Amino acid sequence: MKAVYTAAHLGHDVTLETYLGKAIPANEVGERAERIRAALEADGGFDIVAPTAHGLDPILAVHDKGLVDFLEVAWAELRRQQLPRSFLVADTYPNPRMFEGMSDEALRRLREPSAVGGRAGWWGLDTANPLVQGTYRAARGAVDVALTTVDFVLGGQQVAYGLCRPPGHHAARAMYGGYCFLNNAAIAAEAITKSTGQPVAVLDVDYHHGNGTQQIFWRRSDVLYVSLHADPDRQYPFFLGRADETGEGPGRGANLNIPLPAGTTDEDYLAALDRGIGAISKTGGSIIVVSLGFDTYGQDPIGDFALTTAVYHEMGRRVTALGRRLVILQEGGYYRPALGENARAFLRGAEGRPHDPVPAAGFTSQGTVG
Repeated sequence: MKAVYTAAHLGHDVTLETYLGKAIPANEVGERAERIRAALEADGGFDIVAPTAHGLDPILAVHDKGLVDFLEVAWAELRRQQLPRSFLVADTYPNPRMFEGMSDEALRRLREPSAVGGRAGWWGLDTANPLVQGTYRAARGAVDVALTTVDFVLGGQQVAYGLCRPPGHHAARAMYGGYCFLNNAAIAAEAITKSTGQPVAVLDVDYHHGNGTQQIFWRRSDVLYVSLHADPDRQYPFFLGRADETGEGPGRGANLNIPLPAGTTDEDYLAALDRGIGAISKTGGSIIVVSLGFDTYGQDPIGDFALTTAVYHEMGRRVTALGRRLVILQEGGYYRPALGENARAFLRGAEGRPHDPVPAAGFTSQGTVG
């Protein structure tokens, strides 16, 4: 299996995030991707390759140019405005209730502030998404990883894996958030529909609902979005991800949310997965984009499911049994000691290889298995 990876992700070097107003150690750190890369290298069955550059056009096919422009200059603006911060997050966001009673004409006159803190609020979703000097380059690298993975599958590979970091499924057309800056899976899905003329399914098995992917394809009939995730009544992103959100206009019925309770077991999850796969089987297209997250794991620090490593292999096997080609892109997963083996299990299942679990390996700061 081709596994696409770039060290550019290491430029998104964050150490802190804010949670409910408190600075805490960052969860979405470079060690995540390095542990997965090391496990795949040690397996011996993966061909780890660098991405090719794809430029801005595929990104702008999905994202607002204003968002992309801001992400590109945000760090330079922070420095130009002489704000002594090690990372950028906003402290003020445009809550819709701020604008209640205003006419459509008045709303159209609203504009992006010039202060970088205001701009971060204009384009951002939350305070847990720090932007640093290397963030934009890392996000562009993650998109190139996703699109190179698409290239392999369009070129004849049955399955390929993109080790994307930063992740992407919380990034909407004109918004970044939830550790995500550009929506790798949505950009990949759009590229597939343009290249093939066929519909495509996005299967999101991250612990959190992919609000960004849902928003981007909300009114599209050619992209089916299926998401298994924690119920937003109790978990981020809180405001989207409910079962009654099914799409509108041409996209009506092309959005399937399957919210799950705390303590979801392997058996519970596989039953929900079968429901999602069943929905995909009723649609056209020959390719599935998988948004793959391991924050569903039982020991994940920000999740509350009870999944084991063994179930990821079975998940991969069931998805590939549908007979469609797979573009598998990494999203979340924050219990670092198990990330490598969880990824290896899913990918071996998707490729039709046995799980063959290995003992937990050591990991050095240089990213090698000891």
